[in-house]
Amino acid sequence: MALFILRSCRLPLLRGFSRITKHENVCPKWCIKSHLSVLPPDGIGGAVGVQAYSSDRGNHKPHQKVVVVGIPNPFIWIRTRVYYFLIRTYFDSEFNIGEFTEGAKQAFFHVSKLLSQCQFAALEGLVASDLIGKLEEKCSLLPPSHKMALSALPDELMYTTPGDVGIYYDDKGRRFVSILMRFWYLTSAHLPDEPVEGTRIFQVAIGGEGEAESKRLLTANYEFQREFTKGVVPDWTITRIEHSKILD
Repeated sequence: MALFILRSCRLPLLRGFSRITKHENVCPKWCIKSHLSVLPPDGIGGAVGVQAYSSDRGNHKPHQKVVVVGIPNPFIWIRTRVYYFLIRTYFDSEFNIGEFTEGAKQAFFHVSKLLSQCQFAALEGLVASDLIGKLEEKCSLLPPSHKMALSALPDELMYTTPGDVGIYYDDKGRRFVSILMRFWYLTSAHLPDEPVEGTRIFQVAIGGEGEAESKRLLTANYEFQREFTKGVVPDWTITRIEHSKILD
């Protein structure tokens, strides 16, 4: 099976990442419940809006939340659906992109946290071995603020979408499937005044009037790969990690 699902949990886990939330309580929220002044981010192919809502029928003032609406490229949308069909037909009849996406989110939260803390030994078994060494070299050159910006929290994830999907064989006849996941998330890490390419600035009200916190919307690309050769352990491994212009 492409996915190992813990039936007793609300969120499925990618097989190979089942230890990610063993000692952590991960419960993603899909909006930021605060007042925001927003600019639409580049590259989402959609819009970011601010919508008012009220949690009850009393006289409480309505809060606001960020709503991200993605408008995918029609060609890519059709192509990826064809690949999903091929995966279910020839590789894994139980493959489901919705369940895969939820597992990928959990992997993203966990791995990005380890990267920000420079815990590279803990990436073994989760990230491809040749990639870990490259990440360690790159992270050693980053200032503390940029390392902090690598960590994505569940309640600051704004938008997630599958990107490219690949099916290929190597010279030895081994079969592989790769899925690129794209994430947009907020961070309060202090970054240079000049916005990092691929980011937008949010002003978040965290208290009374005049109390605001700056947040940036960052993007990250994580590519997951699994070998479907007969007899191989069915684990997904991260083979590519990119964080805006902070970690390419």
